[in-house]
Amino acid sequence: MADLRSAPIAPAWILEGTPTARITVLSASTDNTAFTIMWDCTAGRFNWYYAIDETVYILEGAVTLTHPSGETRRLTAGSTYFFARGTQAQWQIDSYVRKLAFCQEPMSDRLMFALRVFRAMKRVVVPGPEPKRGIKMFETN
Repeated sequence: MADLRSAPIAPAWILEGTPTARITVLSASTDNTAFTIMWDCTAGRFNWYYAIDETVYILEGAVTLTHPSGETRRLTAGSTYFFARGTQAQWQIDSYVRKLAFCQEPMSDRLMFALRVFRAMKRVVVPGPEPKRGIKMFETN
């Protein structure tokens, strides 16, 4: 089992209880823009604000997510869920949850624009089919 270290939730984010979170980094890309973590947390209710793209896979326990729109989702062991940078969700953990998270720092808007221009110019110079890109948003379970 991975050696998890304390990772306190920002006190201003906690809405109920005294959730205790722990984390360990399992891997990181060579440019440090992507990484995989294992995270766990005890019972409590708190807001979470996503500064990066994060795909979670629930390993153990469960969490009920509430989005600002009021939509709720229950994630249990085996569930996968994607959070885009800039989103927010309220986490309600009744007893315990452990997740594996795949995190990526998205490119800046300027860099994304430059990449789109580069790809458009490349299609003009070297015509051919555009390669398929990854999934934008998904959920299982």
